[in-house]
Amino acid sequence: MTDVGNNLEEDKESLSWAPIIASLISLVGLFDSVYLTIKHYSGEPVPCSLVEGCETVLTSPYAEIAGVPLAALGAAAYFAAFSLSILAAFGNRVFWKLLGIQSVLMAVFSIWLIYLQGFVIGAYCQFCLISAGSSIALFSTYLASKFTSRK
Repeated sequence: MTDVGNNLEEDKESLSWAPIIASLISLVGLFDSVYLTIKHYSGEPVPCSLVEGCETVLTSPYAEIAGVPLAALGAAAYFAAFSLSILAAFGNRVFWKLLGIQSVLMAVFSIWLIYLQGFVIGAYCQFCLISAGSSIALFSTYLASKFTSRK
């Protein structure tokens, strides 16, 4: 095989694990966000067993943007991330690069939300922390794929 053919095979092989992991992480974030969205619209309280403050965080003025709960926006973002990671799993590097851009934006936004919880609202929501962890893990997976794909 030519050098170009070998490079294409190496790129596919090095990228193969990352989209699968990213899709699983995206599913965790998607389920978490959908759960919070359902709780928001049903008006039911969210049970917090690990930390105190879920209701404080979820009913704060920061929990919505223009009347739309952040959880619903998160569900849309995680669905997009899941879709991009599945498409990237089939070898499309453009979708993987788009996921990389999205994961940076999601991680930065999540860090800002953690800041809001800790320093502005003064309470933490375990489900919000799961979502933030998913966003940061998604970015970390993308970043790790960049370092492990080089030979």
